[in-house]
Amino acid sequence: MTKLRSYSAGPKSKGAPKQIVLLLHGLGSNGQDLISLAPYWADALPDAVFISPDAPFPCDIAPGMPNSYQWFSLQSRDPQDMLRGAQTAEPLLNGYINILLDEFSLTADKLALVGFSQGTMMSLYVAPRRDDKIAGILGYSGALLGAEDLGAPDIQKMPVCLIHGEVDDVVPVEAYYMAKEALEQNGFDVSGHTTAGLTHSIDEKGIEEGANFLSKIFV
Repeated sequence: MTKLRSYSAGPKSKGAPKQIVLLLHGLGSNGQDLISLAPYWADALPDAVFISPDAPFPCDIAPGMPNSYQWFSLQSRDPQDMLRGAQTAEPLLNGYINILLDEFSLTADKLALVGFSQGTMMSLYVAPRRDDKIAGILGYSGALLGAEDLGAPDIQKMPVCLIHGEVDDVVPVEAYYMAKEALEQNGFDVSGHTTAGLTHSIDEKGIEEGANFLSKIFV
């Protein structure tokens, strides 16, 4: 199993963690980026530990740039190439999730995935294909890969919250609607919203809705 370099915060309650919020960054970023969400969610999730790893591969769009990582290459935006990239990274992320569950002696239903952009793509691909059902997925500014397999009998169906800017110029908002439709058609409980005027980023409304979603799935 793969141990990724990671950054962590919490739990605020100071006791042993009762939940894990695993944050997956986007292309060219690193684990320090999304761990900055932890202080905003600590009050709503006082018993959660927030963990944000670096993706396993150096970013090939910006070679040589320090602390710039990717889950898979986006040199090609062809859906099949992206799917193959997610499939290559899947065992690495799954192994890391298993390490965390063992480390904190928690079951999968006490873990949520939070992704941004490519991190959302990984979350939506990996979680439904795990052997054990996690608590849920919170995805910002992402897209769904492998939708054609979501009707398979062994797919795990957990709550999903998708949040997307309506003027996102990196992952167009159409990806939100496509993901929402495919997930709902295959029996997933999908919530979330799009935000007028928001680009490829997370705003205060998205942070608040994310906190509400995470609080609800961990009850």
